[in-house]
Amino acid sequence: MGLAATARITAAADGSLPVLESDGPLALRRTRAAGPYTRVTVVGAMSAPLGGDRLALRADVRDGARLLVDAAAATVALPGRSAVPATYDVTLTVGADAELRWLPEQLVSAAGSTLSMRTTVELAPTARLVLREEQILGRHGEPSGTLATRLTVRRAGRPLLDQELRYGPGAPAGWDGPAVLADCRATGQLLVVDADFADKPVEARLLGEHAVLAPLAGPAALLTAAAPDALALRRVLDEALGLLACPW
Repeated sequence: MGLAATARITAAADGSLPVLESDGPLALRRTRAAGPYTRVTVVGAMSAPLGGDRLALRADVRDGARLLVDAAAATVALPGRSAVPATYDVTLTVGADAELRWLPEQLVSAAGSTLSMRTTVELAPTARLVLREEQILGRHGEPSGTLATRLTVRRAGRPLLDQELRYGPGAPAGWDGPAVLADCRATGQLLVVDADFADKPVEARLLGEHAVLAPLAGPAALLTAAAPDALALRRVLDEALGLLACPW
């Protein structure tokens, strides 16, 4: 059996953190932030997730609070002694007139690893969200591990986005073919949910060679990107972040 660990964050409107609970490899630290946000940085306390590990991270942003969560380093999924896949579940709840910027570092799927990651987000009707995901398929010079990710976002109890992606040896054939990723080994997305998009929806457009920005009913905007490496991917995600989220 692998490691089981659950870390928890609760942010209040007065800037306090009533709950900041680390567990196992998920070490949480309050760090200095510019602007109106309370900032929490996830610091890896040990190698994880390994095969068989069951990790979870819960964040509750109470009404009127502003929380930014980032990470000190990439998360690297590694093979372990157990043949059981590792799991990593992230649950985010954002209250009325609250804002969450969820900006972790990349998730690297190392050769031989198997990871299932699920992110579930519940938003109040007036909540705002910036959420970034980046998957790097294999370390330098190695093939990808097996990676399955699912992102489910609900706003006011109604579905806004629900998508599942699979990469690596355990994925359906064609994931690395010319119609999907081809030679790209970095992929990711940026989701921004803001009530202002109801009156001023984002115009669909290309960003770079392998990225598209599109409006979503909700109201929201989604950038989906593929790139040859992590650096190129981050550049296009940062460009989209500047276009969509600067007014906050």
